[in-house]
This record gives sequence, structure tokens and C-alpha cells, in this order.
Amino acid sequence: MQHFFDFFNYQISLGSSVSFSLKSILIILAVFVLTKYFLRLIKKLVFRTLNKQAQYTFKSIFSFFNYFIYLIVILITFENIGVNVTGIFAASAALLVGVGLALQTFIQDIISGVFIIADQTVHVGDIIQLDGQVGKIENITLRTTRAVTIDNKVLIIPNHKFLTSVLYNWTENGTLTRENIHIGVAYGSDLNLVKQLLIDLSLEFNEVVREPKPDVLFNDFGDSALDLKLTFTINNSFSSNMVKSAIRYRIYEVFNENNIEIPFPQRTVWMNKS
Repeated sequence: MQHFFDFFNYQISLGSSVSFSLKSILIILAVFVLTKYFLRLIKKLVFRTLNKQAQYTFKSIFSFFNYFIYLIVILITFENIGVNVTGIFAASAALLVGVGLALQTFIQDIISGVFIIADQTVHVGDIIQLDGQVGKIENITLRTTRAVTIDNKVLIIPNHKFLTSVLYNWTENGTLTRENIHIGVAYGSDLNLVKQLLIDLSLEFNEVVREPKPDVLFNDFGDSALDLKLTFTINNSFSSNMVKSAIRYRIYEVFNENNIEIPFPQRTVWMNKS
């Protein structure tokens, strides 16, 4: 029996400051398993008191803090079983610095993910514009956010981009968005007729809401055209490009039917014969 205890207590040394035994390894494994089940129990108990959205937020943040809890528990266990933690860090200082630099962006993404989930900057289903890309949020994790673009392509966004770039949330105030189309008509056109035609044709589309009512603004006197802007509200901002394209097609048809000219720039070139 004594040989059995001696075997478990036999010290294995790695250098002058780091030593461990089979017993210490078993203790570390036991503490690791107990910590795992303890955290799982805490998570289960808290989940019972939260709604679905709060559960999602808690799960993501709790997963992040799990790593710190495991790290703290293992370091405390090392210290209590006689492993010189300071010696371990001193021996691997250069390696830890290199790992820290390599994981800098990774950690930045995770911390940004915690902030996004905690303060509800964006939600699943939101339509966002970031660095010129437009997409609908499908999934938010600690490191990345997954979105689907208008072209049905998957856009994977590192979470730190939400904190370092200007973010446009098209649906922060709801699913309705105000859109506009610029039109130029020839000088001499009946602007009252043009305005009425534009409003009427825009209301032909189910995506365009009736209130607030579409309107036509007279922007400016252009070089070769009267610059107008048709403004309207749609109920599905994610399909705004398709809706505006369909309205432009309809504008071209209606203007042709009513003999309304859409001018284009013209230049007169004078050539002197010498």
C-alpha cells in the first residue's frame, strides 16, 4: 500500500521551479470536472427565470466568462497543490507575449461581442449597413456576426467592426424606411401632372405604404432638366433596391404614355474653319 501512495506522490520536476505529481494531476482533473458541473448547474438555474431573448443574451455572455472562471480555478488549484505558478509564467513569458499578440484581434472580437449582446446594439432580423455592405442579421455569436446580403450571400462580420466602424441600422426604428428616386424632366413639362403621375404610380406597389403618403420634391433647376425627387415609405427595407427598380420601370412607361420627356445632357460644338 505504501508503494501505491509513493507512486501517487512521486514528484516530477520540470526545471527548478515547476514540479508536480500524479496526485496533483488527478486533483486538477477533479476540480476541472466539478467546476464544469457547477457552472452547468448555475446556468440551468438562471435559465429558468429568464425569457427567450434574455436566455440568448445570458448564454452568450456566460460562455465568455466560463474561460475566466476555469482559468482562475486552475491557477488557484495549482497554487494550493504546490505548483509554483509564478515560475510557470516566468518560464513562458516570451511565449505568452507572442500568444497575446496573435490573439489580440480574437480577444477584441469576443469583447465586442459581449458589448453587442449586452447593450442590444443589433438584433437577429435587423437590417444593417456596414462598410458599404447591407445584410440581414441571421446569427450573433461572441466572435462573429452572420448576415445575409440582398444577393443571398453570407456575410461574416468580425464583431470589432461594429465598434470601430459607422453602423447604419435600417430597422432600429421599425421595418419601415423612407426611400427616394431622383428624376429629371424637360423644361416646359407640366410639373403638377408629373407630380400626380409619380404619386399615383408609386401607390400601385404593395410595398409602398399609404401613410405617410408619397411626395415629390422639386430639388433644383438642372443644366438640362428640372430635378425632382420622389419620396415614399416601404414596409420591407431589405427589398428596397428591387422595389425602386420596379418603380423606375413604371416611371419610364408612364412618362412615355403621357409624352413627358426625360432629357439628357446635350452639348453644341462649334468648329471654326481656318
